[in-house]
Amino acid sequence: MTERDFDAWAGVELAAVETALDTWVPADAPAGLGEAMRYGVLDGGKRLRALLVLAAAQAVGGVREGALRAAVAVELIHAYSLVHDDMPCMDNDVLRRGKPTVHVQYGEAQAMLAGDAMQALAFDVLTPDTGVDIALQARLVALLARSAGHAGMAGGQAIDLASIGRTLDEPALRDMHRRKTGALLQASVLMGAACGRVDAAAQAALEEYGAAVGLAFQVVDDILDVTQLSAQLGKTAGKDIDDNKPTYVSVLGLDAARAHAQQLRAQAHAALARSGLAERGWALAALADRVVEREH
Repeated sequence: MTERDFDAWAGVELAAVETALDTWVPADAPAGLGEAMRYGVLDGGKRLRALLVLAAAQAVGGVREGALRAAVAVELIHAYSLVHDDMPCMDNDVLRRGKPTVHVQYGEAQAMLAGDAMQALAFDVLTPDTGVDIALQARLVALLARSAGHAGMAGGQAIDLASIGRTLDEPALRDMHRRKTGALLQASVLMGAACGRVDAAAQAALEEYGAAVGLAFQVVDDILDVTQLSAQLGKTAGKDIDDNKPTYVSVLGLDAARAHAQQLRAQAHAALARSGLAERGWALAALADRVVEREH
């Protein structure tokens, strides 16, 4: 597999995800709500979570309709979390994906409602009347709900807000990011795998792969926050330091954080090798590399 092969695969899959989002995120929701929703989720973002779903589904020969719906659903949950996270009551940011944040563009109340509506729409997308087996629908809903709720993303965000101005050691920081960022990334892998069949050993290996990639993403995010400009990031650079938030750079130092990201990449590749899915899971291997190589 070459970089060109991966780029070609990703281009096809990203186009499918964007088309599905454009189709399923309503423009005609009342009182301008649809416009705010579409502004918050369309035409921006790396779609890493969606690509992880589709790569895992490819590795296990999964049902395409279920995988595409899962890919859209995780992007809707991710987008809603960003809309809420950017609001003044949380991170109070004005730039996201290279454009004004939703609350800046549409006001705080509309941003809150847009996020609420995207969260609900994610589960609507996962539960169509036809095309996806009911048992698979239930599995996908459970994986997404658990990763987004108190044990996952929302819980991690609560820890994040409570940690402002505090000193965290690396285990506490890892637990926060495992929930806030890692849970949804890991769930993306598991949702893709749920669309096919895997044995217990492969399932456990994919869980390890997802955990390593999820944490690596956050470690690199912390590195980029101090090494790149806002124009490169598409969001406000240096904000974690300005807000006095603990990060992998503040806890470990820049060089050690970079080394840790490489260790996590190696862990992801080792887990994928143990899964027995490495040949069909070549896109998962490439995604682990891309997550860490974002710095370069």
